[in-house]
Amino acid sequence: MLNSRTNRELCLDRAAVARAEAEVATLPNVRDRCLRAEAAWTEMADRAERTERMRAKLQAGANFSASPFMQ
Repeated sequence: MLNSRTNRELCLDRAAVARAEAEVATLPNVRDRCLRAEAAWTEMADRAERTERMRAKLQAGANFSASPFMQ
């Protein structure tokens, strides 16, 4: 069975892990690295969400134009 999690959800999970790692980091450079990773994962989640919305919109338009009533 395929995993039903979206790319957005996976990115948000990775961002949460990076945030948790930053909270427990004792070295400033490690904390900074984790916070940069969190920011990157969050940005990827935002992009994935935009992509999902655009894909759904395009699919809805394709389904509408393929309707037999439109011919």
